[in-house]
Amino acid sequence: MFRSILLLTFLTLAPLFLFGNARAQQTTPSKTKTVRLVTVGNSFSQNATRYLDDLVRAGKHTLIHRPLAIGGASFEVHWDKAQLHEKDPMDPKGLYGKKSLRQELKSDTWDYVTIQQASFKSHNIATYRPTAKQLHDYIKMAAPKSAILVHQTWAYRVDDPRFAKPSKTKGEPSTQKEMYEGLTKAYQTIAGELGARVIPVGDAMYLADTHAKWGYQSDKKFDFKNAMPPALPNQTHSLHTGWRWGAAKDGKKSLTMDGHHANVAGEYLGACVFFEVLFGESVVGNTFVPQQIDHDYARFLQETAHQAVAKK
Repeated sequence: MFRSILLLTFLTLAPLFLFGNARAQQTTPSKTKTVRLVTVGNSFSQNATRYLDDLVRAGKHTLIHRPLAIGGASFEVHWDKAQLHEKDPMDPKGLYGKKSLRQELKSDTWDYVTIQQASFKSHNIATYRPTAKQLHDYIKMAAPKSAILVHQTWAYRVDDPRFAKPSKTKGEPSTQKEMYEGLTKAYQTIAGELGARVIPVGDAMYLADTHAKWGYQSDKKFDFKNAMPPALPNQTHSLHTGWRWGAAKDGKKSLTMDGHHANVAGEYLGACVFFEVLFGESVVGNTFVPQQIDHDYARFLQETAHQAVAKK
C-alpha cells in the first residue's frame, strides 16, 4: 500500500520535476515594435541614424524612417523651406525632393519627428529662437499625433581647427569642452521651452571622447609638415572623421581635417542612443556591430549610449 502511494505521488509530480526547470530557463521574447520616424536635420542626423536600421533589425523590431536632410541646415533653413511651400506649392525650393515638409508629415502617422540645430551654431541659444519653436509648432500642426524629439548634436573633435585658432568673437567656444557645455545648455533650454525630450547623442559622444581608457587622444608625435601619403596620425578611438588624404587642385594629395562629422564609431554610438530613446530598450548586448569596430570597443559604445540615455 505504501509503495503504491509513493508510485502515485512520483507519477503526479514527475512532470513538474522534469519540465519545471526548462520552463524557468525559457526567456520571454521582448515584444516587437514598429517605429515610424522622420528626421528633420542635416548631415549630423544622417550620421546619427546611419546604423539605426541595423540595430533595429538585430533587436527584432521594425523602423520606418523618412530622412529630410539638408547639408549644414539649421532650424531656420527648414522653417524657411516650409514657408516657401506655403507661399507657393509649386516652388521647388519648398520641397524635399518631390514633397514638402507638410506633405511628408501627412503621408503617414509618424511616431516621432526629430529636429536639431546646425552644429556650428549649436552652442548659441540665440540662434535657436524663434525658429525652433516655429518649426516645432508647424510640425505639430501637420502631425498632431507625433512626438517631437530634439536631437542633441555633438561637439567637434578636440583637435578640430575651430579650437586651434580660437575666434575672437565673444561667446565662441575655444575648446571642445566649452562647445559641449554650450550646446548642452542650449539644447536643454530649448527642449524645456518646447516641452520635448532630448536625444542625448552629444552627451554620449562627449562621455566616450573623454573616457580615461577609450577616449580619443591627439597624436603629438606625428610630423604633419613632412608627412607623405598614406601616412596618418594615430586616431585610435576617434569618433570623428579626422585627418585624411584628399586631392588638391594641383593634383597633389594633401592632408585634410574633418573634426565635425562622425566616423563609423561615432555613427554607431549615435545610432545606439537613437535606438534606446525610440524603442525604450537597452542597446547593451545588441548583436549588430559594424565590421570596422572590434567587439570590446563596441560594447563600450553601447554602454556609453545606455549611460547617456539613463541620465536623461
